[in-house]
Amino acid sequence: MIEWLDRLDQNLFLLLNGLYSGFWDGVMFWISGKTSWVFLYVIILIWLASIYRWRMMLVVILVAVCVTLTDQISVHLFKDLIQRLRPCHNPDIQHLVHLVNNHCGGSYGFVSSHAANTFGIAMFTSGLLKTRSYSWLIFIWASVVGYSRIYLGVHYPGDVVFGAMLGLLIGWFMMVAFRLLQKWVTENRIPYSKSL
Repeated sequence: MIEWLDRLDQNLFLLLNGLYSGFWDGVMFWISGKTSWVFLYVIILIWLASIYRWRMMLVVILVAVCVTLTDQISVHLFKDLIQRLRPCHNPDIQHLVHLVNNHCGGSYGFVSSHAANTFGIAMFTSGLLKTRSYSWLIFIWASVVGYSRIYLGVHYPGDVVFGAMLGLLIGWFMMVAFRLLQKWVTENRIPYSKSL
């Protein structure tokens, strides 16, 4: 069963990774960049600050915790332990993999840290902003970032799907933590609780 799923994942990867062009190479490389979305993050933080005001300090701390957890868990509890080679490092198929700018990354790819991070942010911030249009857009953004990892040849679809699931779970826990901490602050009459 596991071998069949692995083969299916490889075949789906080769299909998706094979749909490339010179134009999309540049676009997907940019989408996958770690600093490409700084402007988006700033806009989201400003929007959150306009709603949560003094609670914003708690929001920023939990966003940082969310990204730290998704990033570190995806690496140390998945990549380092499972040690599934990235498609671009897999000797069976690496000659078929389309790479962009000859960038492959570390040896192991399960699960995708990009997917975990972006879906964690999407889950947590959509729970905070509670706007349907934002939720749609932020999850489309996370999905496009996840797809870019397949396009670039550095992750299988399964890496992205399970990374997204990890991110959703951690983002949901951060939302629960925010609500519990907000309640605790209010009930214990912390000095800035009147602004809550």
